[in-house]
Amino acid sequence: MQKQRYYYLIQLQYLGFRYSGWQHQPRQKTIESMLQKTLKFILPRRSAKVLGAGRTDAKVSALDMKFELFLEDEPLEDLFGFQELFNKNLPPDIRILNIRKTNSQFNIIQDAKEKEYLYLFSFGEKNHPFCAPFLANIIDDLDIELMIKAARLFEGTHDFLAYTARLREGTRTLRTITHCSLSENTLLKANFFPKKSYVFAVRGNGFMRYQIRMMMGALIQLGRGELTFADIENSLLPNSNIELNFVAPGSGLLLNRLDFN
Repeated sequence: MQKQRYYYLIQLQYLGFRYSGWQHQPRQKTIESMLQKTLKFILPRRSAKVLGAGRTDAKVSALDMKFELFLEDEPLEDLFGFQELFNKNLPPDIRILNIRKTNSQFNIIQDAKEKEYLYLFSFGEKNHPFCAPFLANIIDDLDIELMIKAARLFEGTHDFLAYTARLREGTRTLRTITHCSLSENTLLKANFFPKKSYVFAVRGNGFMRYQIRMMMGALIQLGRGELTFADIENSLLPNSNIELNFVAPGSGLLLNRLDFN
């Protein structure tokens, strides 16, 4: 007899600084493996499977990530009580925000969604050590005004072949960015932050491996004078011969919003 399956969409936040990314990896501490470990403890003898809406890299954080929980045999009777139990047993750098029922027609991977990533950074002087999980620290002088101007070049539909690493066969490199900007950071503040920090904001339906961090890396190279404005323009053309190899540090990146359309 086939077992009945129950479906739940769960929203969570996490600080990724001490994790090797989202996806389970042998002998590595990841967000997915920590969720599975906690579920095994709070739901003993239950079959529970986790499927994330995407993957984040090592040290990358999220203010709005979502995953689907699949349970067999019995449904969750008290969603709020289960959320409280889940949070009580998760480490302090992972927090469940919301749990709601869904069904077998919902596909967390294939259903259309828009993501907004933010990359937080400062430049010039060395930061307070407590900034490390939140801000990438570029200890160089940067032409920030030129970087602000160049960030707009990424908006629209372009071939982002130059902005990914370990390209898999069949990967679609033509991507659409609905919003891209660089501005002063007003999202996260702390008394140990530098007087000024900046945020690179990118929205779109899907991104390739390292794409956001390589876009940020190109802007940093532009700000240092290692690339020109024309290089950024040319890097987005079909069959571009511009080669980019600087991946900005993972600790500045966070998934700020994930919406299902």
